[in-house]
Amino acid sequence: MSNIPHGGKLVNNIAENSRREEILSNASKYKKLTVSDRHVSDCEMIANGAFSPLTGFMGKEDAESVIKDMHLSLGELWTIPIVLPIPSEKWDSLEENDDIMLYDSNEREIALLNVSEKFKLDLEEYVNHVYGTPSIEHPGVKLVLDDGKYFIAGSIELVNRPIRENIDDSFFLDPIHTRALIDERGWKTVAAFQTRNPIHRAHEYLIRCAAEVTDGVLIHPLVGFTKPVDIPAPVRMNCYTTVVDHYFYPQHVALSVFPAAMRYAGPREAIHHAICRKNYGVTHMIVGRDHAGVGDFYGTYDAQNLVFKLKDELGVEPLKFMHAFYCKDCSAYGTEKTCPHDSDSHVHLSGTKVRAMLRNGERPPKEFSRPKIADILIEWAVKNNGSE
Repeated sequence: MSNIPHGGKLVNNIAENSRREEILSNASKYKKLTVSDRHVSDCEMIANGAFSPLTGFMGKEDAESVIKDMHLSLGELWTIPIVLPIPSEKWDSLEENDDIMLYDSNEREIALLNVSEKFKLDLEEYVNHVYGTPSIEHPGVKLVLDDGKYFIAGSIELVNRPIRENIDDSFFLDPIHTRALIDERGWKTVAAFQTRNPIHRAHEYLIRCAAEVTDGVLIHPLVGFTKPVDIPAPVRMNCYTTVVDHYFYPQHVALSVFPAAMRYAGPREAIHHAICRKNYGVTHMIVGRDHAGVGDFYGTYDAQNLVFKLKDELGVEPLKFMHAFYCKDCSAYGTEKTCPHDSDSHVHLSGTKVRAMLRNGERPPKEFSRPKIADILIEWAVKNNGSE
């Protein structure tokens, strides 16, 4: 497999040195737009090359092509619209060729955007195609509908990174840096492991299986926007570092973070995650049960099916795993492909069940969670009175 960036070239739209100083010194002269944390994250992912070949927020032609056909207008595979919504009251005040300074919720300058287009999208069409449902019970759908139908497009230059909350900066490696790490270790084949949950024993099983068939595994947890009920990223990172430090061979595993926002778009987001990891330099992608799913909106293996359907165009080799669990009769981890015993012998817990256990002060069983990890989660739950 090749680890050439998606579209052939790794984008770098980070303003540095004199260019950054020039933009910041003129910040008060630009029109101002405060954007959500999700779109601040998108700014970083565009600028650091994780969203290559994108150089900015999509215009109408690209957005509608992605929504309807899962491809950019020039033909590259792409499954999630990377668009910038604006409040309806801002619509008339913005024009093409305007330079707009994008700010975060803390009034920090994030990126300079040159407006190439302003446009509207059919939100019903958007959510039905991308999320497969119009239901506002779906968190991704609700966010899209709440953002509204007005958008601006344009290239960006990043001037400040998002604020890093209680996660060491050393874990924030841009694609150019993960590629350098991969080269330094001499890995020719690299599998990425995506997660937005605390790592548990079944995750370890998937990572170990992937390590057996590749030169190395990049554990790449998503630490951008997630649902409020999800366990906070710093707590999850404490779990990841503990497992990597104590239970993996360091020459064949690396840990860095993926500072993207979750869309909860199931199969389409699985493709999106793989494209991004391709830009980070990986050749393989672990695709497990209900990748990027939420609730019961997607089938257990819908994401795997779409990734395998498009794998040749994707340019990343998917590693498909069925639902992994601990079997008491086998005294080992496995899946329905490797374990012959009834489900009564299986130990597997959903994120919802784990959060419920933590709220009640219960320790996840050792077959599910390492004692060191359970300690971290219990400490967090007690400190937060078990609230989600």
